[in-house]
Amino acid sequence: MVSVFTQPALIRDNHTQISHIAGDLSMNTSPWNKDRIIGQKRPLQISHIWGTRIRLELEGKTRDLALFNMALDSKLRGCDLVKLKVSDVAYGRLVSSRATVLQQKTGSPVQFEITKGTREAIAALIKLDYLHNKDFLFRSRIGTNQHISTLQYNRIFHGWAGKLGLEDSLYSTRSMRRTKPYFIYKKTKNLRVIQLLLGHKKLESTVRYLGIEVDDALEIFESIEV
Repeated sequence: MVSVFTQPALIRDNHTQISHIAGDLSMNTSPWNKDRIIGQKRPLQISHIWGTRIRLELEGKTRDLALFNMALDSKLRGCDLVKLKVSDVAYGRLVSSRATVLQQKTGSPVQFEITKGTREAIAALIKLDYLHNKDFLFRSRIGTNQHISTLQYNRIFHGWAGKLGLEDSLYSTRSMRRTKPYFIYKKTKNLRVIQLLLGHKKLESTVRYLGIEVDDALEIFESIEV
């Protein structure tokens, strides 16, 4: 049995230990993901792309189809994609085959091709919504001439992914930006081309973005039998 005269000492000791623990915790200000390898979001596969396109066409979702196709073609970050205006990609109702956009993150311009299917989807959207040059291309249903937010774009994307049965944690709007560069690299192995397409200032950024070193290492590993 502990004497009542020793209890204050025990309390002091416990208080000291708690203070030390609290101090250690308060000093641990490192980011949660420091020194951890955080996986890149996966690119979409060909079956995912065509499955989504066909579904959106059947459902008559003109804006979403244009958004999906433009996201793939442009490879823009979400913050740049949602702010596209008609004048960025078209002259009146005539959609250009090529466009240049100033990136919000880097302040540098990036150029991209607009494929036939995307041009047709954009032209249909412009006609349906009676859009003019100064209008946002992907308008929000709320407010007057407001573009959709990146949060709304994220919700729309996960709606597509959900219908494909894709796992939310493995895919995001970044998957859209990553898809075409991933397939182009697989076909050409030309990092410089991908760097230009993504508007990266450093080649190292492109390597990290695509996770190329890991993919190539795995391919080499799989090709060797021991």
